[in-house]
Amino acid sequence: MTFPIPPSLSRLLRHWSGALLLAALLLAALWPAFYAGSAMAQDDAEFQSWVQQFKQQAETQGISKTTLERAFADVHLNEKVLELDRRQPEFTRTFWQYFQSAVTEWRIQRAAMLYRKHRRLLDQVTKQYGVPGRFLVAFWGMETNFGGYTGNIPIIESLATLAYDPRRSDFFSNELLEALKILDQGNISLQDMKGSWAGAMGQCQFMPSNYMRYAVDGDGDGKKDLWNSLEDVFFSAGHFLAELGWQREENWGREVHLPKGFDYALADGQTERSLQEWAQLGIQLADGRALPQESMNAKLLLPSDYRGPAFLVYANFDVIKRWNNSNNYALGVAHLADRIIGRTTLSKERPDDDEAMSLADMQALQDHLNWLGYDAGKPDGIAGSRTRNALRAFQKDQRLPADGFPSAAMLKRLEQVRTPS
Repeated sequence: MTFPIPPSLSRLLRHWSGALLLAALLLAALWPAFYAGSAMAQDDAEFQSWVQQFKQQAETQGISKTTLERAFADVHLNEKVLELDRRQPEFTRTFWQYFQSAVTEWRIQRAAMLYRKHRRLLDQVTKQYGVPGRFLVAFWGMETNFGGYTGNIPIIESLATLAYDPRRSDFFSNELLEALKILDQGNISLQDMKGSWAGAMGQCQFMPSNYMRYAVDGDGDGKKDLWNSLEDVFFSAGHFLAELGWQREENWGREVHLPKGFDYALADGQTERSLQEWAQLGIQLADGRALPQESMNAKLLLPSDYRGPAFLVYANFDVIKRWNNSNNYALGVAHLADRIIGRTTLSKERPDDDEAMSLADMQALQDHLNWLGYDAGKPDGIAGSRTRNALRAFQKDQRLPADGFPSAAMLKRLEQVRTPS
């Protein structure tokens, strides 16, 4: 037996069921954010406990209690810093992609203008440390766009976050302690002590430990201010490079021309020979002139495939890499320094098929080589010597220039050979 539901009660039930459904949907949407916020609060509470322990250790290292209280007064776990630290790039930029974004016409013109403007100061640094001013300006441009952007993350918070994280805790704990020493010495105010997410500071992006070792009071005001004093910035950069081993009166290297049929296995950036020996192998400067008759050793570097530029690099190129251990970065600094004094652009142009490769692309390239009988080792996505030797052997069999350089173009060629249409 059924009982009829009055219309007024039916409307009420429909109203409440709709409201309950809306509330359930709203709760489901908000729950992840609520849960994440709760987890973040718990993480920050654990972080604050860690901060208290670190402050006690720092005080035993000579950091004043006043500095510690001021430095950590408003410090919290910075999730954005952790995200940036753990982020792995999906694609690795090619030499050309990096170079064309780093050494732009605007940056060249700006660098040349600032070099002229600050020439007197730069010459003083060169006289003391032996580093030409054009390189100091090039580093300045590459690091912070000539001081235009030094980073806006509070250094103490970024370093404390990274020191708390177990991945590289020892390294960043030491950097945090050095940053506190900088504050304790009164070199910079806490409000102005901002930089990159990884703790690099000032217009030359020194880590705190490098600041403590190499920063110089260039303007004589009793402080080492890498944020606001160009004298301090340039003298500190010159001191740093000199301590890294900069060779006075030597260049960084030169772009060169390789003869037809050249053995690209020698272009590994590691094989070192005298300029005379390289000349005997048919290498000339990029404009066709003979190599300098200097008693110097050099390494041959090919940052792209055989269609790109080749460079003979000297000891100072390795010094540049000790600032930032990247061939592309070092070539960017070196070429920008050359353009500041009017030297020409590169002799080669970017190929139309120049594309970035992902980790999966590199693994696929290694897998194809192994399948075709060229031992590239485990497909780990790392283009080591084994992968390059395997690729070079494949290229020789295909009667291609055997540069051993993994690229998107070579991946396509391997795919075609493995699965011909």
